[in-house]
Amino acid sequence: MMNIHLRNLSGAEFSINAQPSDTKQEESSTMAQRVDTIIHARWIVPVEPRDVYHEHHSLVIRDGVIVDILPTKDISSKYVADKEHDLSKHHALMPGLVNLHSHSPMTLLRGLCDGVELNEWLIHFMWPHEGKWMSPEFVRTGSRIAVSEMIKSGVTCFNDMYFFPDVTAEVVDQVGMRGTVGAIIIQFPSAWASSSQEYIDKGLALIQKYEKHSRIRVVLAPHATYTVGDEDLLRMKEISERYDTKVHIHLHETSFEVSEHKKNDQLGRSPIKRLVDLGMMNERLIAVHMTQLTDEDINIVASSGASVAHCPESNLKLGSGICPTSKLIRAGVNVGLGTDGAASNDDLDMLGEMRTSALVDKYKVEDPALPGAEILRFGTMNGAKALGLDHLIGSLEVGKRADVIAVKLAARPVYNPIISLVYVGTNRVEYSWVDGRCILDEGKLTIVDESTWEKEIDEWGEKIISWDRERKSPDLKQINTQIQTYLSSQLKEEEKKDVRSQLEQWRSQLGSWKYFSQKDEEMTRQLDTLSTDLTRLEKHIE
Repeated sequence: MMNIHLRNLSGAEFSINAQPSDTKQEESSTMAQRVDTIIHARWIVPVEPRDVYHEHHSLVIRDGVIVDILPTKDISSKYVADKEHDLSKHHALMPGLVNLHSHSPMTLLRGLCDGVELNEWLIHFMWPHEGKWMSPEFVRTGSRIAVSEMIKSGVTCFNDMYFFPDVTAEVVDQVGMRGTVGAIIIQFPSAWASSSQEYIDKGLALIQKYEKHSRIRVVLAPHATYTVGDEDLLRMKEISERYDTKVHIHLHETSFEVSEHKKNDQLGRSPIKRLVDLGMMNERLIAVHMTQLTDEDINIVASSGASVAHCPESNLKLGSGICPTSKLIRAGVNVGLGTDGAASNDDLDMLGEMRTSALVDKYKVEDPALPGAEILRFGTMNGAKALGLDHLIGSLEVGKRADVIAVKLAARPVYNPIISLVYVGTNRVEYSWVDGRCILDEGKLTIVDESTWEKEIDEWGEKIISWDRERKSPDLKQINTQIQTYLSSQLKEEEKKDVRSQLEQWRSQLGSWKYFSQKDEEMTRQLDTLSTDLTRLEKHIE
């Protein structure tokens, strides 16, 4: 028997007695700790500490928590696992990505338009479809598409804002992700709520329902300063303070938004300054987009402790501008990364979003560019911090929850995995764990069978595109015949009620018909005639 002196990971010395060779294997197995999962990786990128990576290391998980990160050569003497993954050739382990801003159900509205700015996109495309289709079923199917896409692109946690957030929360729970759903409020009725009070009541019920859930949280989600008034914003502030929950809002997204707000505000304030006066610019605020910022705005955000959700691909597609991330970081602002909804992106790929963020940051050469390691934090640690979850997730550290992804690095040789993760667009996420539970295995979801969703997805797609074509190409001959019939009739009072309803519907559609017929002179002429006939009909039923 031989006495051997060793050092543990903290540097302290200890000794063991070596056994004869025939009992060595048995003794090693007896001493090793039983754990749930061991993942052997070519590289581990922990994010914290910053700009560090480990080669040929393994990550150990027990009870949903990271219990060790150590050289792979040392693993067998310390741990025995129920499940081991050998990803030691081409995979990098990193924290699961945190998508700080999304509208999950809008996957069903992906690809309906192109080449339009935000106002056109909302008025002529999104709001008409949402008015037509909004329902729990729409949200469920759209959310299912979204979570599948996000998991496969490395997202383990996302921060959502949409109607029927209760349905999105159910989908998140079903697939095993971590999610923060927004209790939305907007100053017009929807299928979700008919009044400000109903939006608030339903939001409070949702906060209380998920108060103790381990993976799902609820934040407050006033849509924007141009769609929510002071009274409701102050209610959001009060609820946020009472429940210590975050407030997730679109802010300074476009130059039009900022200029119109200043024009319509009695004090000529910008949206940011209005929120300052309302007491809402604080560490609980997640300000989304922030493409139009003065140096004064940046100082206000920095001193308030608010976080910013940067959505470069959506902002580029809608021509909104680009968030000045370098200036914000230098000012000490916490900047996370979001995809926005798939209807304005048109995907939910956070690895792609990191790459775009890194590249557009280098476009303005007068600002020192951010290194890849900082961009990686945008999609991980900074997003977790914005959500108040950085003590649990956002980095691979002992004691944190095991939200981990394994990315197969496609372009070899790899000299620095951090650079590869940020800049190489062909990397593939093959494995994902949330709370130590594998939710993606070799690129396939493990907890749900996606094939059972295919029929409903196809059915929704057919309904949506069919109605979209109809609304752009009205049957003017049929409408004109109907109007002439009404004009030539002596209508009774009960009949006038139905005609008024039909008249309101035609009037609401007329703007969109004219918008989609701008390049068709004959159609434009016919629509002008229709407008005149609708005015005649309105007088006829007075």
